[in-house]
Formats: sequence, C-alpha cells, structure tokens
Amino acid sequence: MTRSPLRPLLAKTSLFAGVIVLAGCATPGPDGIADPYEEVNRGWHDTNIALDKAVIKPVSTAYGTVVPDPLRKGLSNVSDTLGIPGSVVNDVLQLRFGDALHNTARFAVNATIGIGGLFDPATGMGLEERDADFGETLYTWGMGEGAYVVLPLYGPSTERDTMGLLVDIALDPVGNLLGNPEKGYKTGLKVADLADTRYRYSDLYESVIYDSADSYAQMRLTYLDNRRYELGTPIVAGAGAADQEAAAFDIYEDFYE
Repeated sequence: MTRSPLRPLLAKTSLFAGVIVLAGCATPGPDGIADPYEEVNRGWHDTNIALDKAVIKPVSTAYGTVVPDPLRKGLSNVSDTLGIPGSVVNDVLQLRFGDALHNTARFAVNATIGIGGLFDPATGMGLEERDADFGETLYTWGMGEGAYVVLPLYGPSTERDTMGLLVDIALDPVGNLLGNPEKGYKTGLKVADLADTRYRYSDLYESVIYDSADSYAQMRLTYLDNRRYELGTPIVAGAGAADQEAAAFDIYEDFYE
C-alpha cells in the first residue's frame, strides 16, 4: 500500500490543534506583562547569552567577515522566498485574501525572475514583503497573548507565539514537499539568514543583551512592545490611541538610535 505524503502533515496538524485547544491564558500584571515563569525564563535567558558568546556570535562574525555581502544577502533572499508560501497559508487562515494574492505574486516573481529567490525584483515591482505567521493567526482568531516565555536558542516569545511557531514549523508548505537532502539545504539557508541578521544588527543586539542593567527585563520589554506594535494591540495597558502612538514613537526612537 502506498503511503500518502499528507499523512505526516495531517498528524502534525492534529497534534498542534490539540495543543491550541488546551492552551490557557495568563493574567498580566499592572505593567501589562504576564511573566509567571520568570525564574525559568531567566535561566534560559542566561543560557542563551552564554551560547551567543560561545557559539553564535563567533560563527556569525566569521560568516559576515568571510562571505561577501552580496552573497549573504542573496542567500537570505532565497530563505525568505522559501518562507513566503507559509505566509500565504496564514493570510488565507486570517481571511486576508488580498495579502494572500500579493504574497503569491511575490513568490512567483522572485522564484522565476529572481532566480530562485536569489534576487528580489518583486519589491521593485511594488510587491513588498508582507509577513504572516500562525501566532498572528491565533491573535486574529481571538487567542490571548498568554505568558511571556524564553525559548532555548530562539529567545523571547509568548505562549501564543510559541504555539504559532510550532504550527508554522509543522505546516511549512515548502518543507513538507521537499525530500532529503533538499530539506537540509532549506534549513541551512535559514541558519545562514539568521547568522547574517545577527552580524548585521550586532551592535543593536549587544546593546540590549550585554549593556543593559537588566538584559532580561530589557529584552522582554523590547520583544513584547515590538510584537504588540506589529499586531496593533496596546503597548501601554489602559492608554488611549494618542498615548499608544506616542509610546510607540518613544520606544522605537530610543531603541534604534
């Protein structure tokens, strides 16, 4: 009997659907942050910093120094292009059909004219990047943010975004179509993209994790503010629209300058 290639995908979908149903909602504190796992989170935060010092920073520095910038950018473009079908799936799940068509067109242009995504002609044609992930889909479906969590290697997240990350990995359209060794190449491209990002934003990243008086609290605030800003949810609990806009301006002006 021939085994259907969809069976592993369906099994993963059922598993993570069950996880979502069982998910609870944490109650945020007066500062608008729910962090009941702070002790464990700080432990993982410290471990991630140690890994960054010992492995991630040296590797990303070597990658950024040895590999020419155009090639690094091209490999990152390929990785981004391979991730577009996942955004299309989430666009559909969020009933954002205009964005789904936009991202489908972007994928088609970069995969063909852009030579497999090595180049990004789509942006010049008005088909700019519009990311979508399953954490955002869960938000659209009405799921609360949940508690703040720190994941090994991955870093800051929330309960909702962690579930979203797991589902995105399980439902990856391109990854589920690829066999071996092609699937390994895709993973390698993603690692190269992350190494390039760590190298390009080294000063910004290190100003948070190495120069802050409390790098855990600063990373938590930065992540939650950025994620809430992306989703259009309140950055400051209980504030009006004008206060939200001012808070967003102050946060990003200070952080990125």
